[in-house]
Amino acid sequence: MAVDFSRIGASRRPAPIDPRDIFTSLPNKPWTRLRLEQGEVLKEWFAKRTERDTVIKQNTGGGKTVIGLLIGQSSLNEQAGPVAYLAPDTYLAAQVVHEAERLGIAVTQDRRDDRFLSGEAILVTTFQKLVNGRSGFGVIGTGRPIQRIGTVIVDDAHAALSIAERQFTVSVERGHEAYNKLVELFRDALAHQSAAGARAIDDGIPSSPICVPFWEWQSRLSQVRDILGPFAQLDSEPWIFFAWPALSQVLELCTATVTTDTFEIKPYCAPVDLIPAFAQADRRVYLTATLADDSVLVTELGAEPSNVAKPISPERAADLGDRLILAPLALNPSLSEEAVRALVREFANGDYTGSGTPTDPAINAIVLVPSNVRAAKWAPYADETCRVQDLDAVVQRLKGGEHIGVVVLVNKYDGVDLPGDACRLLVVDGVPFPLAPSEAREASALAGTDTFAARQVQKIEQGMGRGIRDAEDHCAVLLMGADLAMTLKNPKYRDLYSPATRAQIGLSQDVAAQLQNQGIDAIREALGLFLRRDPGWLQVSSEAIAGIAYDSDGHVTEIAVARRQAFDLARAGQTLEASSRVAQALASIATPYESGWYREEVARYQHATNPDGAQSTLREARLANINVLLPLSTPPVQRLRATAEQAQAASIFLTGKYATGVELVLGVQMMLGDMAFDPARVPDAEAAFMLLGLHIGFAAERPDKVYGTGPDVLWSVRDDLQLLIELKTGVTRADLRIKKSELDQLSGHVSWHRANYGSQDSSIPVLVHPESIHLTDGTPPPGTRILTPFGVDDLKTRVKAFADAVSVADGWKMPERVQALLSLHGLTGRDALLRSTVAPTSA
Repeated sequence: MAVDFSRIGASRRPAPIDPRDIFTSLPNKPWTRLRLEQGEVLKEWFAKRTERDTVIKQNTGGGKTVIGLLIGQSSLNEQAGPVAYLAPDTYLAAQVVHEAERLGIAVTQDRRDDRFLSGEAILVTTFQKLVNGRSGFGVIGTGRPIQRIGTVIVDDAHAALSIAERQFTVSVERGHEAYNKLVELFRDALAHQSAAGARAIDDGIPSSPICVPFWEWQSRLSQVRDILGPFAQLDSEPWIFFAWPALSQVLELCTATVTTDTFEIKPYCAPVDLIPAFAQADRRVYLTATLADDSVLVTELGAEPSNVAKPISPERAADLGDRLILAPLALNPSLSEEAVRALVREFANGDYTGSGTPTDPAINAIVLVPSNVRAAKWAPYADETCRVQDLDAVVQRLKGGEHIGVVVLVNKYDGVDLPGDACRLLVVDGVPFPLAPSEAREASALAGTDTFAARQVQKIEQGMGRGIRDAEDHCAVLLMGADLAMTLKNPKYRDLYSPATRAQIGLSQDVAAQLQNQGIDAIREALGLFLRRDPGWLQVSSEAIAGIAYDSDGHVTEIAVARRQAFDLARAGQTLEASSRVAQALASIATPYESGWYREEVARYQHATNPDGAQSTLREARLANINVLLPLSTPPVQRLRATAEQAQAASIFLTGKYATGVELVLGVQMMLGDMAFDPARVPDAEAAFMLLGLHIGFAAERPDKVYGTGPDVLWSVRDDLQLLIELKTGVTRADLRIKKSELDQLSGHVSWHRANYGSQDSSIPVLVHPESIHLTDGTPPPGTRILTPFGVDDLKTRVKAFADAVSVADGWKMPERVQALLSLHGLTGRDALLRSTVAPTSA
């Protein structure tokens, strides 16, 4: 009989609880020792392991999966189980299982497995399996038995946050009978907030999201339950089946936001307290690479703020793979996107010189795009275009060593690992814009704030991390678009990146300084030196990140802590204390604009005990931020007048907004990029048209936003002449001709102008529409002009030429220079817009 030495003395030996000792004791581990950074993290976690919430921050590729598994095994050995390891999706969960098998750590994917329940194996599952309204682990208030978990490890915590929001949200799609009933229930309330928006919802035309006023929502909760309740019991209605048992318990603490496509119901914060397996776990460990704003762990997952404020990281941040990070538009704003796409295609073919003949190794170039619209621009250059549903097969081919070429990934900025030759050139072509109604509304409300900037940079850095998985890896990164280029040029944005990424950006900026204002060949040369692993580059790159440390403190804002505490107070019936808690935190916010947005939340809680006070609070909030709900009593229309002569007004605005000529050019390009005929970006287009008016020296506003009625945008081009601009940039119907209802809406704006500006002022209605031909059953108001996509392109061309010229030698600071260039590019007076328009015709 063979002797089994593993059984000798086993019953007398205590299982090690230090995760480093656990790794040492593993008999069949695939490598002999942990990386230095892994050992540092595990040592600090072991010292802090009794804290309820711990955040582990480490660069992409730092070996967080191994760290998480060893922490899980340590918790099992210390009787702090059962232990659940939560991945963002099944694809990544399978990777965790594979890593555990390599290490020899026992795992299971079945929550009913006796080994999990008895603390002998780690459960590996997805975050959404645990956190949902019908969780198999039990949900308070549903009668389902509660299954206890001692330790929860959340991998890719930034992805888990968005999952948590979705799990407690009900989104009713247009065409479902519940959508029609809910819209009808709140029709008058929606029209009060935005007459044009409510009409767009009726007509099926994409427009800005509208929030149902909280006083209307509160008064009709029983009717909402009557509409949604029957569908919530049907597993054939997954949009509500899994969320409703939890959401229905906090329905009074929800916002309802409506678009042409969706009626969305979402709680102020995720009610994770309803999932005891998560909320009452003794240990919760969050693994993250790029969570710049740790506040969301507090607001969405109920993490302890004092724990989150002290994340665990290695001593040095030099465990990041090598990257060259360039933004072509920041180097030369005149470069075309097509030239960059062609360059990417050439490098994928192995043609680093642009000669047409491949002389270097062909590479895989991965392109991240936020939408199908952006993906279409890559179609002539792409070998594969993948969406979430067909992603796995292509990723496996890439990781298996196959050369595919140019691979476009649509709206997938996290959760994909592409090490080594799977990705040598990564292109981030745009930031994913919010698609959910409430997110789109919040994005409009916070645009331009530090909070919004931090969220954008986090998404960019998540995307940039796809191409490197360890310190020995390397990948060149191109950031396309003016908005991404601005994050490299503007110090305010650049400082929001993680320390190691900032160091790589700094080195790349030194390279960029030598390429400034040069053509595409200069970028080609820099990429070639990097990909060929030029010794000179390797030397300066190593020096750049040597000694770089992680941020020692987490970023937890006072308003984030207050919002979570207020939600929990309101859940306990203490709405007065909830409103006071958020109100106290407003003093910590730097700008009145951002403070105004959160003041709406004060009013929401205040309404339960002081409805009149809530309306007063809302009026104050709206003075600071027009994206806030319109109160019951709407403010009177104020006539918009120019504050200065056009060129002087333009110079004052541009000088206040931009510090350098490059920032001016990039800022204008960002604005022009938002002026798109795209149903997903209607709010951006409306904001951009208003901004354009300000950029070229007109007084401009968004009456429908400010007053709940009137045109989308108004330009006052003279004291006695206003352009009434109505945008239909989201129209995508089969027959694009202008409908009668759209012309009637224009006539309504003319009447609105006459009633509020008087007969002494004139107006010109302008319809931004994909078609200039209208159906014969409608009549345009006299003087109507149509701005078609061709006209928008003409307008953009003139504005871009003006910006390029005025950015030179501080020209934007000189009113006389601004005046000359406005005149040169046809941007003065009414003709600034009207010269790009056409008269409507019927057919």
